[in-house]
Amino acid sequence: MSASTPVSPAHHAQEPDSNNERLEVAAATLALLADRTRLALLQRLGEGEADVTTLTEACQAARPSVSQHLAKLRLAGLVTSRKDGRRAVYALRHGHLRRLVDEALNVADHQIRALPPHD
Repeated sequence: MSASTPVSPAHHAQEPDSNNERLEVAAATLALLADRTRLALLQRLGEGEADVTTLTEACQAARPSVSQHLAKLRLAGLVTSRKDGRRAVYALRHGHLRRLVDEALNVADHQIRALPPHD
């Protein structure tokens, strides 16, 4: 997936070609989440807006690395940014991402703690 490819499929597209597109975009989204730093950034942004300093502390990564990951997430359309004076403030684009990250972390909890499966 190129950095300029937006990751935002139509909700109700059901044509065969659009299902293929949905699968491609979903796979690209999951590929972006398959990075510890980006996952930590999205986890923190699930709690609310944050600036780069706050995000750097939350994910325990170097500031240049955090900035690069945020740029990828922004270009993919997963996060938004706005200026607040001299600060850039980031937010999740929508709640689906927060729930996706929460569910991925729930799966991790089940694996780490050997919890029984459930619906």
